[in-house]
Amino acid sequence: MVQLEFTVEEQHQLHYERYHHPHPRVQRKMEALWLKSQGVAHRPISRLTGISSTTLTSYLRGYQTGGIEALKTLNFRRPESDLKAHQETLEAHFRQHPPASVKQAMATIETLTGVRRSPERVRLFLKRMGMKCRKVGMIPAKADVAAQAAFKTAELEPRLAEAQAGQRAVFFVDAAHFVLAPFLGMLWCFTRLFIRAPAGRQRFNVLAALNAMTHELVMVTNDTYITATTVCELLRQLAAQHLGVPITLVLDNARYQKCKIVAELAATLQIELLYLPAYSPNLNLIERLWKFVKKTCLYSKYYAHFTDFKQAISDCLAQTHTTYKKELDSLLTLNFQTFEESQVVAG
Repeated sequence: MVQLEFTVEEQHQLHYERYHHPHPRVQRKMEALWLKSQGVAHRPISRLTGISSTTLTSYLRGYQTGGIEALKTLNFRRPESDLKAHQETLEAHFRQHPPASVKQAMATIETLTGVRRSPERVRLFLKRMGMKCRKVGMIPAKADVAAQAAFKTAELEPRLAEAQAGQRAVFFVDAAHFVLAPFLGMLWCFTRLFIRAPAGRQRFNVLAALNAMTHELVMVTNDTYITATTVCELLRQLAAQHLGVPITLVLDNARYQKCKIVAELAATLQIELLYLPAYSPNLNLIERLWKFVKKTCLYSKYYAHFTDFKQAISDCLAQTHTTYKKELDSLLTLNFQTFEESQVVAG
């Protein structure tokens, strides 16, 4: 039997900790030692605290070695997965070849290590490595990741900084071609629903300039085609606002936007045309607006007549600075999606 002596101060501390320590297992240790300090025999202590005689002895020896502070130490036995030894190899493999499912990950792990585990065990292992099931994003195949990063740092961000300081007006320009066709979206429903497909392929074209700071919209619309003449009309509308600061338009390399007639008019109106690197919709803020419009008034909705279709889009765009301002202010932030080469899946 382990023989111990307790000071009055130690007894008071044990009495306090058995009720007030935050961990229940430590409370039980303190209870056992407090009973020991009161002269209770080992068998009643084991019965009262619900522990075995072996466990009680380990508590007593722990106290004998390190005092009350030693009793506050918790040493849980945590069995280590057999996969832990292969984690570095598996992590390197999965960074290059991410699995599409847990089942695929199971097969890969068994092939590489010879260790077979259940789907739940494999799922937990993947999470412990920092992996999670994420939706794959899209980047145009011809996009130059390095060129995008250089443009963002050297060209776009300095102009946006001037716009934030009130020294420049920056507009993001793009054309959306809304075709009268089903826009299929997600709905909470009891059975699968079907949206009627309107006859014909009529298009409603919107060429717009989105103010990067105020999110106000300047636009030209038609039912035919967007041409250089349409772009010139938009330039004149922007110049007519008399903003009193230099104007920069950020736009893609569409032929009707990057032609001599547009360049000459922009120079005359003293409007800077800043062309994005090829295949860089992720750097054009207005692309988010087009997605918002589709989600708000087109997804899972049927318009029997082209007139109704156009009106729905026009009404949505007309309310971007009123009804939808709060939503768009949180959507149209100046945080642009950029990529690293390691994020782009090889062919």
